[in-house]
Amino acid sequence: MKYSFFPGCTMSSTGIEYGKSLRYVNKIIGLELIEIKDWNCCGASFGPSTSKQLGVALPARNIALCEQQGLGLPLAVACAACYSRMRHAYTEAKGTDEQREKLSRLINMPIKGNLEVVNILDVYSTNEVREGIKKAAKKSFNNLRVACYYGCLSIRPTDITGVANVENPMLMDEILESVGCKPVEWAFKSECCGGNHHIDLPGFSKQMLKEILKNARANGAQAIATACPLCMMNIDMRQAEINKDYNENFDMPVFFFTELLALSMGANIKKAGVSTHFHPAVKLAEQALAGKAG
Repeated sequence: MKYSFFPGCTMSSTGIEYGKSLRYVNKIIGLELIEIKDWNCCGASFGPSTSKQLGVALPARNIALCEQQGLGLPLAVACAACYSRMRHAYTEAKGTDEQREKLSRLINMPIKGNLEVVNILDVYSTNEVREGIKKAAKKSFNNLRVACYYGCLSIRPTDITGVANVENPMLMDEILESVGCKPVEWAFKSECCGGNHHIDLPGFSKQMLKEILKNARANGAQAIATACPLCMMNIDMRQAEINKDYNENFDMPVFFFTELLALSMGANIKKAGVSTHFHPAVKLAEQALAGKAG
């Protein structure tokens, strides 16, 4: 099982837990993600807002580098924001000859657009990887009720992502179900968390987060799982602030879905990355694995 891989900046910074748990799981199940050499930031946080050309050029260069390195493998992306930018560039590159020529001039290197860009959830949903996850699982989460949160960037716009079921995506649900989690049905799976607007419109964005947490709780979730470092940071880091500002008492641990997979495969709390969350998540994880999460 091999894919080319774009790690993005967050795997070693704000989403370091994602990177740790992803590498742990991949090693256990034998999934080889071959990192692009000399990759650059995809520009998700500043590219499109600074310049439309920059927003396409930055991810396009990574795709072109992947093509040049000649592995001939689909390009997997774990971060939802990176995935969105890479899919935009990929869509542009696989367009007309004129579009490719324009893009090649922009990045000063040839680009063909013949290597598909895929979400890590798509990779983990292949039959081969799913079987690997099932075989590697040593522990069950004993029906831990999890709200699988996809956010907006891995789902929309559909003409870029190709996602068929916008309102009720199921890939993460099915992956986590295979290690004993019980995904809940809820209404905010693909709603926006406010993203970077927590900087310029904090009141508006916090209201969005409050509604996400409220709906997850109302539908019986004990935790939220995500595949987006920005969503993770917002829900995990800002939960205490939301409780204070809105006089709420949300107690909703947030996990990268790979952290839950790593724990099920025998990783300790530190190796899975769970010990460094803002909102405490260790107790729930340990209780669930021991069958005492309620």
